Amino acid sequence: MLVAGFAAALGLAQAHAAGIPAIPDGVQWGESSRALVEALGSRASVLQRPIDFGDSYVNVVLRNAVIGGVGLTAFFQMDKATGGLKRVQFERQRHGVNPPAYRAVIAALETAYGRPNAACLIPAEAASGYQAATELVWLRDSLTIRAIFRDTTIEAFEGCLWWWISPPCGLTGQMLIRFAPQGEDRPACPMPGAA
Repeated sequence: MLVAGFAAALGLAQAHAAGIPAIPDGVQWGESSRALVEALGSRASVLQRPIDFGDSYVNVVLRNAVIGGVGLTAFFQMDKATGGLKRVQFERQRHGVNPPAYRAVIAALETAYGRPNAACLIPAEAASGYQAATELVWLRDSLTIRAIFRDTTIEAFEGCLWWWISPPCGLTGQMLIRFAPQGEDRPACPMPGAA
């Protein structure tokens, strides 16, 4: 309730059931792609080919969603088993990923949800694909929010053919903000009180 007031003060629409900024009222966890398109209206884009996200797929996106004054694309991840909405992942276009954009999004999330429950640094090592990252995690009501800023510059040239002709081999950054019901997304950060 206090969270809703903060989000409204930021000018962020909230999904009624999900509590997600920048998403119109009426979007609910577990609903079908068709219901999403109806709730989002003409702002929704239906993809000709779904994007695979492992345990989910995306066939509906919302372009130009704004959090903290930063333009993002919302990917509605649908559960492969049920076909219902499982998570909403916001991403910034790769050329616009930078620390100021990340800080603006984090400031908006902290205004709406308070301080994160956990924060961690993920080192650039084999287990992380040699990609360093910062992750912040909020647990609010029945919602898990993860904000990830990943450095995807590939320093070790493994897998990069002809790197000396067209360096750098990798992208330079990725910014993800994920909203999910608790239990539907696993933070990389150790959570306080977890065994």
